[in-house]
Amino acid sequence: MTYVSETSLKNEVTHMLRLQGYTLKGNTFYMPNREQSSIRSTHSLSRRERITEHIGFIEQYTNKAGKFMLDSSELEPAKIRPRLITVQSGSEHEKLFRWWNLTWWSLPYERAYGRQMRYIIWDDYHHAPIGLIGLQSPILSWNVRDHYLGITPDMRDYWVNQSMNAQRLGALPPYNKFLGGKLVALLTTSDEIRTRFQEKYKNYQTLLKKRKIPANLLFITTTGAYGKSSVYNRLRFNGIRVCDFIGYTRGAGSFHIPNTLYEGFVDYLRQNDLAAGRAFGNGPSVKLKIIDRTMKLLGFRNGVTHGIKRAVYLFPLAQNIQAVLHESEEPVWYGRRIEDLTEHWKARWIGKRTGNYPEEKLRFEKKDFIHKIKQDLADCKNLTTDLTGNQTGN
Repeated sequence: MTYVSETSLKNEVTHMLRLQGYTLKGNTFYMPNREQSSIRSTHSLSRRERITEHIGFIEQYTNKAGKFMLDSSELEPAKIRPRLITVQSGSEHEKLFRWWNLTWWSLPYERAYGRQMRYIIWDDYHHAPIGLIGLQSPILSWNVRDHYLGITPDMRDYWVNQSMNAQRLGALPPYNKFLGGKLVALLTTSDEIRTRFQEKYKNYQTLLKKRKIPANLLFITTTGAYGKSSVYNRLRFNGIRVCDFIGYTRGAGSFHIPNTLYEGFVDYLRQNDLAAGRAFGNGPSVKLKIIDRTMKLLGFRNGVTHGIKRAVYLFPLAQNIQAVLHESEEPVWYGRRIEDLTEHWKARWIGKRTGNYPEEKLRFEKKDFIHKIKQDLADCKNLTTDLTGNQTGN
C-alpha cells in the first residue's frame, strides 16, 4: 500500500478539479459555466484518462475498425437494414464495440457493473455498424426514477432488477448525421431485446434480499449528457411516446475524480484504518461512497456532487407499467418488431433529413475521423504531463 499524506492528496484533488474547469470557493467546488461546450470540456480529462488506459488496443484496432466505416457519400439511407448483434465476451464484435465505446463518445466510458447486455446495431446492406446499445444494472436507489414510478424502498430491489440502464445508447458516424440516434433509441424498445433479457435472466435472484424475480424487462432508463436530448424528445411509434422525460439527476457521480486519484483515496482510507472495501455486487455505489467519504475527510463539502445535472429518460416496455407496479397485473407488452420500427424511422425522419438539410452538415469522411483519433491518441500519451500537479506522496 502506498503512503498517502493528507496535504499532498488534498493538493492533488484541487489540481485535478481546476484542470477540469472547476472553481474552488473555500471548501466547495463548482462549475462557473454550465454551457454544453464547458461541460464537454469538463469531461475531457476523464475521457482522456480512460483512453490512455486502453491506448494500445485502440492503436492496434483502428485500421480494422476503419474497414467497417463508411463515408457519408456511400450511405444510401433508404436501404439501411438494421440487425441486432449480441456482443459476446472475447468476440470480434466485442473488440469493435469496445473501440467505438472508447473513441466516439465525449462522455467517458465507465466500467459496467452487474448484469450487462451489449448490442451492435449492424447494417446488413452497407456492412457497417449503425450504433451501439450498452445496457447494465441500474442504480438501486435513484430518486428521480423511484419518484416517477412510485417505487417504495421495500420493493425497490424487486422492480429495479426488472429494468436496465443504457450507459451507451447512440448512433455512429455517418449514421448519426442522418438521425440514426432516433433509430437506435427506437430499437432499444424492440421485442428482441426484451425477449433476450428474459432468456438470459430467467433464474435471476436479487443480491440484497435473495428473492427470485420475474425475468421481465419492464423499462429501460438512460440520461442525456448535456441536458434534454433532441434524440428522445417527441420520439413516437404508432402514435405512442417511446420514452418519457422524468426529471434531472441531482448532479452527483465520480467522473471528476480520475481513476489514479481514486486509488489514492482507497490507500488513504486504509492507512487510516477506515473501511475501503470494494465488494462485488455493490457496483458503482461503493466507488461513490469511497469518494464522498475521502473528500469530506479532506475538507471538501461536496464530495460526489459535481454539479452537472443530466436529463433522465425512461423507456417503458409494458403498456400497463403502472398497473404492473402497483396493482399486480401481468405485463402487456407493446410488441415492436425491428422491421416495423425501421420502416417508421425511414418514413418519419429520413426524407426530412436528406431533403431539407444542408449537404455540408451531412458530410463525414472516415479518413478525417481516423486522423483525428490518431491525434487524440498522441495527446493522451502526454496525459501524465497534464496530471503532474502535486502527486500523491510515498
